[in-house]
Amino acid sequence: MGKINLDLNKTYTYADYLKWSFDETIELIRGLVVKMAPAPGLSHQIISRKLTIRMGLYFENKNCQLFSAPFDVRLPIKKDETKDVEITTVVQPDLCVVCDPHKLDPRGCIGAPDLIIEIVSPGNTKKELKQKFEVYQESGVNEYWLVLSAEKSVIIYTLNEVGVYVGSKPYTEEDTLSSSQFPGMEIDLNYVFAE
Repeated sequence: MGKINLDLNKTYTYADYLKWSFDETIELIRGLVVKMAPAPGLSHQIISRKLTIRMGLYFENKNCQLFSAPFDVRLPIKKDETKDVEITTVVQPDLCVVCDPHKLDPRGCIGAPDLIIEIVSPGNTKKELKQKFEVYQESGVNEYWLVLSAEKSVIIYTLNEVGVYVGSKPYTEEDTLSSSQFPGMEIDLNYVFAE
């Protein structure tokens, strides 16, 4: 559809989001509309595909499921917020893993996925990265991978016992990435970053 004019200073809910139809992709973070960067570039798509291949093989025949964008992840601020008019954060991570089947419904995921992966491209803003980091931590996403495509590196954030992210050392293309949450899932970053 065509353009819809929204007041970018107003806060909206998932109920509002469901009524919209845009030419561009948007997310809601704490009720504020965040326009996503234009269609991802070639490097972003290659990295996403390679991670999907490796992770897809790992999760085959397991209870957890891997999803890729576009896929709505609704992150309630309070655990009992489940109504569309209460939810003010809706994101579309590049990849996410959901192990609890009760969090899945026909529209996507409601609640924190077990793992979220965001691939940073030149169009991503520092503000967007900061906002997502904060809502992922606040909503209880156990593990968050920040893939820096230009730098060919990955930083893994893991929630500690008090619900605060602890960052890893940067993993580079010489490293094999592993998850503390999913034993045996190892990803050769040389493969992921090779174009």
